[in-house]
Amino acid sequence: MLPIVAGLVLAGLVGGGAGWAAGASQAGGGTVVGSSSSQNGGNLTVNDYNNATVVTAVAAQATPSVVTINVSAGSEGGTGSGVVFSKDGYIVTNTHVVTLDGDSGNGTITVTTSDGKIYPAKLVGTDPTVDLAVIKIDATDMKPITFANSSDLNVGDTAVAIGAPLGLSNTVTDGIVSTLNRSIQVTSSAPSQGGDSNEGGNGNGGPFDFWGNGDNGSSSSSNTTVSLPVIQTDASINPGNSGGALLDSKGKLIGINVAIASAGSSSSSEGQSGSIGVGFSIPSNLVQRVANEIKDNGSATHGLLGATVGDAAEDASAKQMGALIKSVSSGGAAANAGLQKGDVVTKIGSATVSDATDLTAQVRFFAGGAKTTITYIRDGQTRETDVTLGTYKG
Repeated sequence: MLPIVAGLVLAGLVGGGAGWAAGASQAGGGTVVGSSSSQNGGNLTVNDYNNATVVTAVAAQATPSVVTINVSAGSEGGTGSGVVFSKDGYIVTNTHVVTLDGDSGNGTITVTTSDGKIYPAKLVGTDPTVDLAVIKIDATDMKPITFANSSDLNVGDTAVAIGAPLGLSNTVTDGIVSTLNRSIQVTSSAPSQGGDSNEGGNGNGGPFDFWGNGDNGSSSSSNTTVSLPVIQTDASINPGNSGGALLDSKGKLIGINVAIASAGSSSSSEGQSGSIGVGFSIPSNLVQRVANEIKDNGSATHGLLGATVGDAAEDASAKQMGALIKSVSSGGAAANAGLQKGDVVTKIGSATVSDATDLTAQVRFFAGGAKTTITYIRDGQTRETDVTLGTYKG
């Protein structure tokens, strides 16, 4: 069976200093630009109010809450997007935006708001486990985004993306929610960070290895992978959209854009390609929890199951897709819940589990110490068990 796509690309735009300077000089001419009724400015031009669409209304509502982020470190630079979530200038984005895909932990960060104001920004904290980060600008009376409840989404719902693809600030595209509870693997963007969890398989997945199985190891960020729970959308997302907003029809945040699938593969970020209608966004419920934890504590927590898992479908005799438990850690969450080697996990909470990546990503969705329910198959019988997750030390 042929794979749907061959690669996965983080939706940040990274390049050398000279290349970034050329790209930056052309930034700022977005497709849809601010409404006179938008709070706190924003460049949204509406020429015909009588024929304005839902997308126009969403753009008018949310554009002032979306910013363009420029990061430089030595001769390297990049651009991405971010979303304001507090009036006093806290902004959520992706870790790979502020670390230049893991190449720098102390780059210079500047933020350009939708009305063209430029601010220096400081890094509050990163969470490479789910590729989120928080930065802060010295501003008051910013317009914070309103969070939607991502657990209420339906496939087919309107999805509107706002960000700075290719450095083009205030760009608006639209589509639908294509799939919920999708899970993907990307290379960790933590500079010089090693080690992942007990969960995961044995692949070497990364931005260009779309369905890799690995989520463990003890190597640097160049080949350490993380599993992300995501919303899939066909709204056009391109390099530079990373950290930007995915919104519902009411202008509320349903996700932070993080990655796109590409039709081809490459060995470096220089081979990034554009949107093919398969984009991914971190759900707003996870974004809101992690962003507030970083804002308040400098870091966020994530669940740990305490089990080594693989793909159940790899067994030629498998009758059910899921995550096959290969071993459990003594005293860990899985062991305490009664899970055993050979069990096949098919659901955690409300999310279906099709493979090891799904299970790892959905476990990380929860905070450390959270309680949930796991559905699994043992000896051909479907069972349920309550589990209290441990805390992942990523």
